[in-house]
Amino acid sequence: MTRLTASAILIASTLALGACGGKDRPTADLAASQVTTIGVNSYLWRASLDTLSFMPLLQTDSAGGVIVTDWYVNPQSPGERMKLTVTILDQDLRADALRVAGSRQINNGGTWVDAPVRAATVQKMEQIILGKARDLRRSAITG
Repeated sequence: MTRLTASAILIASTLALGACGGKDRPTADLAASQVTTIGVNSYLWRASLDTLSFMPLLQTDSAGGVIVTDWYVNPQSPGERMKLTVTILDQDLRADALRVAGSRQINNGGTWVDAPVRAATVQKMEQIILGKARDLRRSAITG
């Protein structure tokens, strides 16, 4: 090994190790958009559970970020029922990290028949969840 190569390795190792031990470590931001111990964004997860709390839940998978409700019949519309699936796709608190899908059925002479879900219904549910998630994050930062 040449003297120049040995010097270069020594300097490179000193610089690399020097960066490891400083006291200027960044402090953890507990309200960061990626705060999670469950595999997905915790604000989106909590907001989704809170938003869907009026519906019976069939399945929740916090590691995979999936919430599936059972059929829900609104007492004001007993001839119609809804079922929702919320999927959290990322650890970041972003609009494209959330997907809501719905199924709707109408009672036709005692038989439940599939019916289209209004796009506005799914969009409104996404907006509600995102709004609650942002409020949760905001209160964690200021609280």
